[in-house]
Amino acid sequence: MRHTGAVAAGIVGGMLLLSGCGAVDLPLAGVRAGADGAPYAVLRPCDGDAYRGPYLEGRARGAGDGPVTTGWDSRKKGLHGDAGFPLFAPPEDWKARHRGAQRLLPRHRYVLGFGHYVTGDSYNARVEFTAEQIARLGPGRVWADGRAMSLAEFERLAADSC
Repeated sequence: MRHTGAVAAGIVGGMLLLSGCGAVDLPLAGVRAGADGAPYAVLRPCDGDAYRGPYLEGRARGAGDGPVTTGWDSRKKGLHGDAGFPLFAPPEDWKARHRGAQRLLPRHRYVLGFGHYVTGDSYNARVEFTAEQIARLGPGRVWADGRAMSLAEFERLAADSC
């Protein structure tokens, strides 16, 4: 019995050690509803950190890791500072590659994110959402961390996460 407990403790300890080596997911990305009801991306990297690879991926619900059917991605590195833009129109200098319809589609699950990768201080910013969740947002509201909130609440959440 002791041997089994020691083996289990070793496995759990090893998993904890290994899990500390990867990038952590932080709520530094959100989607807000504009005054016109259109969705806007809101990206908040920590303290002026450089980030790279911003993306928006949309997949049909139930498709698991199936193909991305809508969205865009950029291989741009060395981006700095907060960003906000229409969800399907990232800044031109990001040279984004667009895929599929450039609008929120029903019955799709979306992920918006970017990465900050530095040895020992890496993180991914990401938000998951559906078109239906964004359609229910009122003007000025933000979807982040699995829930709707005010822009001020999102700014506090992002700052506290860093």
